[in-house]
Amino acid sequence: MLTGALHATTYYVTVAGLGGEQDYEQRFSGWAKDIDKVLQGSADSKIETLYGPDATRAKVQSVFGRISKDAKPDDVLVLMLIGHGTYDGVEYKINLPGPDLSGVELAGLLDHVPAKRQLVVNMTSCSGGSRAVLQKPGRAVITATKSGAEKNATVFARFWVEALRDPSADTDKNETISALEAFRYAEQKTAQYYETQKRLATEHAMLEDTGKGDGVKTPSPENGEGLVASRFPLLRTGAAQAAVSDPRKRELMAHKEDLEQQIDQLKYRKAALSPEAYKQQLTALLLDLAKTQAELDK
Repeated sequence: MLTGALHATTYYVTVAGLGGEQDYEQRFSGWAKDIDKVLQGSADSKIETLYGPDATRAKVQSVFGRISKDAKPDDVLVLMLIGHGTYDGVEYKINLPGPDLSGVELAGLLDHVPAKRQLVVNMTSCSGGSRAVLQKPGRAVITATKSGAEKNATVFARFWVEALRDPSADTDKNETISALEAFRYAEQKTAQYYETQKRLATEHAMLEDTGKGDGVKTPSPENGEGLVASRFPLLRTGAAQAAVSDPRKRELMAHKEDLEQQIDQLKYRKAALSPEAYKQQLTALLLDLAKTQAELDK
């Protein structure tokens, strides 16, 4: 682990964009809130979480403007993007209320932050299309998709959240979850999700931290990827785990994840259902999901 990180400030910025549909709006905002809750236990951190109507391009630019003025070279920056993205073969954009934000614009915001250690976790659809403009020496870039052509909604964010609160993600048991550990956890869980659902995987998470190349699914010394990510202190888990030590909260989190999976399964079976049956089942699940999120928010 990087020694200077012990005394550095970590700036966490989480942005959950437009869902387009009610269930996506709920889950995108819910994942952002879950990340925010876990991070609240982090010492020496400054946290900015934008979702819903607040997740605008102007708000993102304002947040980065403040960080650019306050951050020092030894500090750490973590940007996490959740939602839908688009890619037209040339330019990537994350869908936000109002004007969207392009990958080129994101790269510009990141480049103005003095912190030398940076992590970008782009969990949107088409996120692979942002990698080329975001990659830079010293910056680890994780994308939920291998290219901009993988346009389906992703589930990688669900398992990224899980990695932040599951002690087993800390494979070397040093009470710090590195960016590499979280990536491996979420990538494996995502692959297992498609296998258990007996569905063709429509997303393939990639990590790139050399500042060049297309990224890889399995970082290793052999392919040269993963060194920066392995030394990147994403989250120190002692305080974070204390925040979710309440058995009732754990039960609610498990129920929430089960509901999200049920919604995914229902969408997959939509063609076999009548419109009325589909709407009725979806409404019931969304209502339960909203109530569960409200309990978690207390």
